[in-house]
Amino acid sequence: MGSPPIKHDLLIRFGSEYGVEERAAVLDVLDKNAPTSDKACIQFEKDFAAYCGTEYARCVSNGTAALFLSMVGIGLQPGDRVITTPLTWIATAAAPATLGAEVDFVDIDSETYNLDPTLIEEKITPQTKAILPVHMYGQCCDMDPILEIAQKHGLAVVEDACHTVGGEYKGRKAGSMGTTGCFSFHEQKNMSTLGEGGMVVTDDPNVYERIALYRSHCTRVYGESTKYCSIDETQFPMGKRFWWQDFDDTGYNFRMTDIQSAVGIEQLKKLDSLNQRRIDHAAFLSERLEGVPGLKLPKTMPERKHVFHLYPVLIDPTTFGMTKEDFIDRMLHEKGIKVGMHYIPLTWTTAFKNRGYDRGQFPVADHVGENVVTFPVGPRLTEEALEYLVESVVSLAG
Repeated sequence: MGSPPIKHDLLIRFGSEYGVEERAAVLDVLDKNAPTSDKACIQFEKDFAAYCGTEYARCVSNGTAALFLSMVGIGLQPGDRVITTPLTWIATAAAPATLGAEVDFVDIDSETYNLDPTLIEEKITPQTKAILPVHMYGQCCDMDPILEIAQKHGLAVVEDACHTVGGEYKGRKAGSMGTTGCFSFHEQKNMSTLGEGGMVVTDDPNVYERIALYRSHCTRVYGESTKYCSIDETQFPMGKRFWWQDFDDTGYNFRMTDIQSAVGIEQLKKLDSLNQRRIDHAAFLSERLEGVPGLKLPKTMPERKHVFHLYPVLIDPTTFGMTKEDFIDRMLHEKGIKVGMHYIPLTWTTAFKNRGYDRGQFPVADHVGENVVTFPVGPRLTEEALEYLVESVVSLAG
């Protein structure tokens, strides 16, 4: 008989949506020969910094680049240590690890699946350089105790806000509370810049300067062109009218293009309304699935704006009547709905097993990794699709 066809708006599960505004922005930049890191990038950075309430923003090629440059910005060196969560995408831990730092994982909170602040201090050593909290699934970590611990021990805080653009903690925007905030505009995120893209925000001028330089080969342009970074022309003896480049160090190419930034400007204008649709969809699912045996639904903590990058549901196999794997398989092949697994604890991966980690060290993260699924909740979902999703879940329960 074969599987039922996957409903189109349930297959396109995550991510933002584009409209005529983004199309017009793309064509406008094409008419300008589609430069890289030009006026649209500068405007996008200004708009994004204003939205987050930070002094500076620098657009980059993706969220991984944002994390990596933040590590460079805070001066991370080989042998330093960084504390973070095991339940995240590998880019979070790879950013410090690829720079030669050691990663110290801390278990997660059983309600939010975010880093548990009560476990951080016991992991701090004289080599600890930073805390890297991840605002998982669209909800901010409990930032006040994290920031207090960081201040007490003189540590940087790099917020991985790749899931949580537009989210808030006690009135403060995600990404604006730490030393830096890192964002992803990947195709599955709450706003997108043509499939890839990212941003770093900060209030620290010295951190910003390092990020800006290392983003583009540590280039300083002397003369009339100052396309990639600001300069002090008095340091170069040839004078203002002679164009020349110098390189402070061996850097990287993590630049964003103007065509992506032009789309980002339009996406940012829509972000709050797109996030509100996610919040509304999540409320609908929570209301309709409340009381289904064996399902633990996501919880929004007080004084936080949860923007539901994903809608995580924890399955109790005994009460629900099947394992996570069986549920995913039956939803796909019997109902035509593709639900997600998304993130496993990084301690299960070969990369971090080779660094001495394994299952069993972080029991809460292990339990979530073994039992969590993610439901579609993005702005492209229709009311009909949400109804069908609920009906399908309820029909399989028990």
